[in-house]
Parts: sequence; C-alpha cells; structure tokens
Amino acid sequence: MTHLISKVARPLLLGVLIAGLGAPALAQDNVISAAKAAGTVGEQADGYLGIKGSVGADVRSAVDALNIKRRAAYTDLAAKRNVTVQEVAASTGCQTLSSRVQTGQIYKIGTADWQVKGAGAIALPAYCAGNGG
Repeated sequence: MTHLISKVARPLLLGVLIAGLGAPALAQDNVISAAKAAGTVGEQADGYLGIKGSVGADVRSAVDALNIKRRAAYTDLAAKRNVTVQEVAASTGCQTLSSRVQTGQIYKIGTADWQVKGAGAIALPAYCAGNGG
C-alpha cells in the first residue's frame, strides 16, 4: 500500500467526499460533530468513522449513513483510479488523520485503542507515505 498515495489524488478524494454529503446530511453532521466533541465518535485509519463505547440510535444511524456515503465515494474513485476500495479508504484515512482530526478528538489506528489527539501530529501508519507516516 505504500504506493497508494501516489495513485489517489488526496484533494480530489476529499472533494468527492464533501460533494457526496450535501444538504440532507447537515442534521447528521450536527449529530456526528456533537459525538466527536463528546469523544464517542472518531476517525479511523481505515477511512471510516468509528464508535467508542455505547451511543444512542441517532448517533449510530448518522455514523452508519456517513460511512455508507464514504464507501460509495471510495468505490467510485477506486474504479476511476484502478485501485482497490480499501486503498482509497486507507488513503483517505491517512489524509483525515493528518489534517482533519482536531486536538481533543479521538482517533483509531488499526487494532490499537482509541487515542485522543494532542497538540502534536498523529503518528500515522507506515503506509501513509508522504503524510508523516
């Protein structure tokens, strides 16, 4: 997977994700934002949101809906780039961990426990070549 960043254009990938959200997702975004602030939802290195502990049905539903949209965007981009969906998802995970997880938010890399982002950069997996990993 060390070559995946070179095969998947990060700005394009984030644009696909943002465009896929649209106005109907605003309520879901508020639920997810609140859950991130509460430390029960966080980004994962696999490119998807994850849930830490128990959450309400509204949070679980919002996370599931967003992950479905991400999967669709990853699938579309993977077909266009002739790479696997997993490679696109992991590439996005690298980008998200390095640029979108804010101080105090939780994140997860692989099978490790959830961590809270401090003031410094997140130590990224080795496959995140070019992202500090």
